Amino acid sequence: MSQMYYKMTIAGLERALPLCPISDELMIAAFVIFGDPELTTACAEALLERAPEYDYLITAEAKGIPLVHEMARLAGNQKYFLARKNPKLYMTGVFEAQLHSITTDKDQKLYLDTADAELMKGKRILIIDDVISTGESLAAIEHLVEMAGGNICGRMTILAEGDAQDREDLTYLEKLPLFNKDGQPI
Repeated sequence: MSQMYYKMTIAGLERALPLCPISDELMIAAFVIFGDPELTTACAEALLERAPEYDYLITAEAKGIPLVHEMARLAGNQKYFLARKNPKLYMTGVFEAQLHSITTDKDQKLYLDTADAELMKGKRILIIDDVISTGESLAAIEHLVEMAGGNICGRMTILAEGDAQDREDLTYLEKLPLFNKDGQPI
């Protein structure tokens, strides 16, 4: 069977997203901004135009990193935070939150450095991601921000997939459908 694609326009740029099965009956369109600086910058600009007032940005490792970095750069080289998949030696201590992503085989944890948490305390934190589908990653980041004492002022993503499209607390650029086994949007 040949690779199927879903063509869509995102932040004014056309892209063809490969369809990937996640079960016998369901496929998702893979959206990866790694290696696509044109799309990353266009999405960062479009999200910043819609962003509420915030003090810091945060995203989860790894696919949100280019986006949050570009948003912070465009907004004046602001500091941003990263929820890591594993604790690192340089971390002064960690908070952790568990999640299960539809694009990963097993449960994961996200970790936040306690030094970053100190900076978040009492600040307006804007959560950024590339795609939100089930909301599991988003919930884990929310938990970390709340444990740090930060105030979540918004949730933004490039693409909202599935049930995420119905969330009133989420700002996104485009809707991304789910697909049946034949590659048709459902």
